[in-house]
Amino acid sequence: MKGLVTKSTGSFYDILAEDGKTYKARIRGKFRIQGIITTNPIAVGDRVEFHLKDDGTAVIDSIEPRKNHLLRKATKLSSKYHILAANVDQVLVLYTPQYPETLLSFIDRILVAAEAFDISPVLLINKMDLFEHNDEAGKKIEKFKRIYKPTNYPILEVSAATGYQLDRLRNLMKNKISVFAGNSGTGKSSLVKALIPDSNIRIGDLSQIHRQGKHTTTFAELHPLPFGGYIIDTPGIRAFGSIDFEPRELKNYFPEFRRFSPFCKFHNCMHVNEPGCEVKKRINSGEIPSERYKNYLDILEELKNQSPYRTKKFE
Repeated sequence: MKGLVTKSTGSFYDILAEDGKTYKARIRGKFRIQGIITTNPIAVGDRVEFHLKDDGTAVIDSIEPRKNHLLRKATKLSSKYHILAANVDQVLVLYTPQYPETLLSFIDRILVAAEAFDISPVLLINKMDLFEHNDEAGKKIEKFKRIYKPTNYPILEVSAATGYQLDRLRNLMKNKISVFAGNSGTGKSSLVKALIPDSNIRIGDLSQIHRQGKHTTTFAELHPLPFGGYIIDTPGIRAFGSIDFEPRELKNYFPEFRRFSPFCKFHNCMHVNEPGCEVKKRINSGEIPSERYKNYLDILEELKNQSPYRTKKFE
């Protein structure tokens, strides 16, 4: 039988099978001796094959290849990672110009991680009901749209309080596996409750990406959306940005850079001090926003100073 892993509690997994039933399952021992660098061999979002034993319990036999997965550093094993979720279609990145104001450096680190994990980003400007007659907030929103328009990421203004453009958001999420990301207070929980109004589920700290402290749980769960698709709930998503890659890879995770980098004089141009850099030329002309370039340089410096340990992007 085949199915989708919808919940992980460490020892057991919930599998939504093709027959519409949910089964509790364990994994075969062989999964733990494959030499992978992660602490958990199977994650929420994985598609698996399993069989039922005579006593009715299920055993997972194999896992289908993943198209991507989210990682965070393991809490006790610094050289290993924990898989938060697999086969994620998109990350919905929340931005608010006030109450609180979201820093663009925060947004860009999420976007870089999404690109590295091969997950499609959607930019949500939330709490629009609070900014209708707010000129200062309005200017920040227009600046935000200007900065991110060259990325070609979808940008959507929404409000959980009034339902503004939630139909468009539902269409973007329909039949996809999505996860929200954003600073505390940007309204993630309110949006989830607006999308699943009849549910009593407890939504974890999906948006607390950079909050410090211990993980209270590493369990994850997929919650079905009434219009089709799933939303991921896992407190570990706060470590969404924890991924290691070589500094030279970073330029590939800025889509507006990718558009012009083939025209740089040197094929390995890092867009910093190299002569004949087409990307820098477009930055100077304003075609690529300088705000994005500044954050690119900041992240690049961080990568150069980080631990020499590297992990494969996908297993």
